[in-house]
Amino acid sequence: MATVTTQASAAVFRPCASKSRFLTGSPSRLTREVAIKPVAASASSSLKVEAKKGEWLPGLPSPAYLSGSLPGDNGFDPLALAEDPENLKWFVQAELVNGRWAMLGVAGMLLPEVFTKIGIINVPEWYDAGKQEYFASSSTLFVIEFILFHYVEIRRWQDIKNPGSVNQDPIFKQYSLPPNEVGYPGGIFNPLNFAPTPEAKEKELANDWQCWHSWDL
Repeated sequence: MATVTTQASAAVFRPCASKSRFLTGSPSRLTREVAIKPVAASASSSLKVEAKKGEWLPGLPSPAYLSGSLPGDNGFDPLALAEDPENLKWFVQAELVNGRWAMLGVAGMLLPEVFTKIGIINVPEWYDAGKQEYFASSSTLFVIEFILFHYVEIRRWQDIKNPGSVNQDPIFKQYSLPPNEVGYPGGIFNPLNFAPTPEAKEKELANDWQCWHSWDL
């Protein structure tokens, strides 16, 4: 919770009449809501202004469709991309999977380099991996990856549209996933049996952001 303390003999707070969709994600009138708490009396008046939870900018209310219930939801949606509930379901899962790929990518860069330096394996640096000769040409590998990822993404989309519909393996019938929340499959994908608590979800998203930032660096 962001906290700003101001010292002034008199303070006046007026509602902001801006209708900027860019800031709020909604064309409705913007109203400024702040919690004002008096501090110990002194020669000059002292006010403590505290931002509400979920406000990405103190005093600026979140769009109505972002209630703060989602992990990492601070009300920031300047382009109103999440205004459609169906789109929001997809964006939530897409962000989660993209972040997990980022974390896996960071591990895929660092671990082979460490193992090579200590003599366990002998592989090129990650930035030279594309220069190596593989069992097939780059175009062939691209087609193979496209087909495999296309299949996986279709299955993931089916799970978002109809939760639990892809828990049964279509080929190996003896394998199935336990009942789960979309995006947190459990079973073989959760060998340490971590519970998807709100706190754990927040931490995962924070790690996702850090991994994406490491790619930028």
